[in-house]
Amino acid sequence: MGDSSVADLQGSGAGIGAPRALNRDTQLAKAVSDIAEGLTRWGLWGTMGLHDIRQRYRRSIIGPFWLTLSMGIMVATLGFLYSGLFGQPFREYLPFLALGLVVWSFIASLVLEGCGAFIASEGVIRNMRTPLTGHVLRIVWRNLIVFGHNIIIYLLIVLIFGLWPTTTTLLAIPGLLILCINGIWTGMLLGLISTRYRDVPPIVASIVQIFFLLSPILWKKEQLSDYQFIVQFNPFYHFVEIVRMPLLGQAPAPTTWLVVLGITLLGCIIAFGSFVRYRGRIAYWV
Repeated sequence: MGDSSVADLQGSGAGIGAPRALNRDTQLAKAVSDIAEGLTRWGLWGTMGLHDIRQRYRRSIIGPFWLTLSMGIMVATLGFLYSGLFGQPFREYLPFLALGLVVWSFIASLVLEGCGAFIASEGVIRNMRTPLTGHVLRIVWRNLIVFGHNIIIYLLIVLIFGLWPTTTTLLAIPGLLILCINGIWTGMLLGLISTRYRDVPPIVASIVQIFFLLSPILWKKEQLSDYQFIVQFNPFYHFVEIVRMPLLGQAPAPTTWLVVLGITLLGCIIAFGSFVRYRGRIAYWV
């Protein structure tokens, strides 16, 4: 084979690879543009999130505060029962339980509702040109509003028991921000997978329920004695602690921060890569 034939083959190979590379660049550019547009159009998903809350409690007298009331009743009931059952001082156990349930409810809602981020917005996705990222941000914002209502329970406990905040309490702010970031990548990834495979949401719901039982929400990790390593390998435990511990006046362990930041970084990378590759198919899958 002559040199000219080799050159022709090399040229044809470059011609085949070029469209693929161009396609990947286009997908990347569209995904980045979608995320950027979604973040900047906060007025859209912010309004939609508020609308979701209003619709859920339309014609209700106290509106979303029903969430706070029901959560408060559950905290008081379980606090009285389990403090005696576990032999824990009520004054110490009640704040621990209240914050655990409030933070867990926020995390679990982000995960479970994130599965339906695109499925629930089927009509909008098919009929309107809106950034897909906005549907995920809508869920995070909506649950952040609910968290704001539920945290009132903690504030009431602070007033009743005189558990005044310290400078360590401020660590709850970056902790809450990290939870929101994880809610975004979780919604993008699980929302994408759930749109393609509709069996995923009930599977995720079962897994979340199992982790609730394995997480120190109703009980403390010290009660496991020699089996505390089980808690350390539970990622949900670390995510709860970065908000609960500061609000209890204690700094989370360095290991907890490392685990949370590591999962956050890895999750963002995986979710972004999946979003770049499959973003264009979501409209067909819904």
